[in-house]
Amino acid sequence: MPNPVFRFATVQGQAVQWLLKRNCSVTPAQLGCFYAVLCVVSLVIAGVCWAMGAVLVLPFTWLELAALGLAFLAYARHATDGEKISLKGRQLVVEVESAGQLRRAEFNREWVRVEPLADDGSLIELSGQGRKVNVGRYLRPELRPVLAQEIRRALREA
Repeated sequence: MPNPVFRFATVQGQAVQWLLKRNCSVTPAQLGCFYAVLCVVSLVIAGVCWAMGAVLVLPFTWLELAALGLAFLAYARHATDGEKISLKGRQLVVEVESAGQLRRAEFNREWVRVEPLADDGSLIELSGQGRKVNVGRYLRPELRPVLAQEIRRALREA
C-alpha cells in the first residue's frame, strides 16, 4: 500500500525506496516473439513473390528485416532502464541502470544535497562527498520537483 506522505516512494519499516522505470508497453521477450512472427510472415510472402518471378522482393525483405531487427535491439537494450533510490539508515543509495550497465553511488544521508539542475523541471542532482548523480529522467518534468521534495523530506525525517 502506498504511503500517503510519499507519492512515488514505498516505505518498508525504516527504509524508503523510489523505483523509477522507463514506461515500456512491451517486454524484450514479447518483442522477440513479435519479431520472430514478423520474420516468418514476411519471408513466406517474399518467398511466394520470388517463386512467381519477382526475385528482388526477397533481398529487400531481408534488408528490411535486418533494419527492423537493429531497431528492435536498440529498443530492447533500454527497455529495462531505470533508477532506484533507497534510503536506509544513514545511507542513500542510488542505482541507475542504462543499457544493461548499472552505476551505483552511495551517499551519507547527512551530506546529501538535492537540487534541480535548473528551475525548468530539469533533472534532479543528488550530490555529496565529491559525487554527483542525476535522477528523474523517467518522470515527467513537472513531477520532478515533487520527487525532489519527497527525497528532501525523507532525508530530514530519517
